[in-house]
Amino acid sequence: MKKLAIIGRPNVGKSSLFNRLLKQRDAITSEQAGTTRDVKKRVAVVLDKEVEILDTGGLDEGCELFDRIKEKSLKAAHEADIILYMVDGKSLPEEEDKKLFYELESMGKAIALVVNKIDNDKMQEKLWEYYEFGTNRIFGISVAHNRSILPLLNWIASELPDSSLVATEADVEVEEDEMDAFDAAIDAYQDEDDFDDEIGEEDEELDESDEEDDIAAMEEAYRGIVKEYEAGDINQMKVAIIGRVNVGKSSLLNALLGEDRSVVSSVAGTTIDPIDEEVEYEGKKITFIDTAGIRKRGKILGIEKYALMRTEEMLESADIALLVLDASEPFKDLDEKIAGFIDKNRLACLIVLNKWDAAPREDYDKIIAEVRDRFKFLSYAPIITISAQSKQRVHKIFDMLLKINEAYSQRIPTGRLNEVIQAAMRKHILPSVNGQNIRLYFATQYDIRPPRIALIMNKPQGLHFSYRRYLTNKLREAFDFEGTPVLFKAKAKNQKKRPRR
Repeated sequence: MKKLAIIGRPNVGKSSLFNRLLKQRDAITSEQAGTTRDVKKRVAVVLDKEVEILDTGGLDEGCELFDRIKEKSLKAAHEADIILYMVDGKSLPEEEDKKLFYELESMGKAIALVVNKIDNDKMQEKLWEYYEFGTNRIFGISVAHNRSILPLLNWIASELPDSSLVATEADVEVEEDEMDAFDAAIDAYQDEDDFDDEIGEEDEELDESDEEDDIAAMEEAYRGIVKEYEAGDINQMKVAIIGRVNVGKSSLLNALLGEDRSVVSSVAGTTIDPIDEEVEYEGKKITFIDTAGIRKRGKILGIEKYALMRTEEMLESADIALLVLDASEPFKDLDEKIAGFIDKNRLACLIVLNKWDAAPREDYDKIIAEVRDRFKFLSYAPIITISAQSKQRVHKIFDMLLKINEAYSQRIPTGRLNEVIQAAMRKHILPSVNGQNIRLYFATQYDIRPPRIALIMNKPQGLHFSYRRYLTNKLREAFDFEGTPVLFKAKAKNQKKRPRR
């Protein structure tokens, strides 16, 4: 598949064009220069032809961060087959743009000059000024107003294999309602004093379901789930790298990939838009997602609101989280708040203590004990100590992820599950509630990723959280659930669907 790179200086509309070509809001856009920092890759369909689009950071200089962004962007241009060099049509042609355009043109690749922000017919006259770039491939467009995009799409399609199609205006209409809905969601975003309350695995809701699902129905549903996962989902996992700003998430991603995929600098909050990269290991496909670093709510300003929203969206679709902590300094309350996202989304987890080469070696036991004490709700998560910068022990993460994914995806046979549950009940009987005997008839696992177990009872509301925690511990003793939460749902034996009011 051919690659198309969108290149240009900051704030000319590269990410907006990227979104327009994808027909969805993917890349974060704003008036702030330097919003895009890493290279974002997505496959788009341009006039029925697939092409991989690379959204790059602005070509600018002046500090360590912008130098790294420029380096990544030019590398993307070298990898691409087609280059769109974008400029701001509201300003006069700049010598720096000409220099960069000539440099890219000398690569011998298909390249076009895209003059953005030509919002009306009067602005169209400014296009003549850009012919001094010495190219006839000039497209005056307005991404914001979806103006004159068709000729550009036809040119892109002409550079793709077997492309002989000519588009109509209807072919390039964008679902503006979806984009407007996205903008409305951002406008409605409210700062809160704190993150959502932390939810431990023993706090699964006990209230009755609205659906009739006896044991046979649940096992039937499970068989459908198994069939779906056997088709390949178990062999794929999305791994979100999450943590505070400047704990080394992007450095960890680069170390895992063995290449400088993500921009790394000493500037806190370097990563804005989550980026993902897929690797194959031992026959499994692992998609790593480098998320934006999270600050305290009161310190989240401007574009970081968008970044937080995207991080939350990524976590909703992830399977496993790498919780990255900075072992070279004391842990913070914010680390616990961020870990709460993992618990909230019921993710499998591996706790990564980064910068271990800078941590006091004699305090190993003390640091591990503090992690276990602070993150009790992630007691199931194994811990690994690494140094992303020196790549110390980073390679071990792959094998640990495979083991966690196996536990996250496993299904315990109903007979074996009930043997363990019955043995636990004989050792510690269910306590009565207000003089009423509580009976647990049987248990069955009805879902995986994470494992979910239904407890069929006479009085579901009588299952105390402490007894549920006791059962969880017994299951962990009997089965390998390391790295994954185990969720219980108490159900009535003959529970019927509630009448609608």
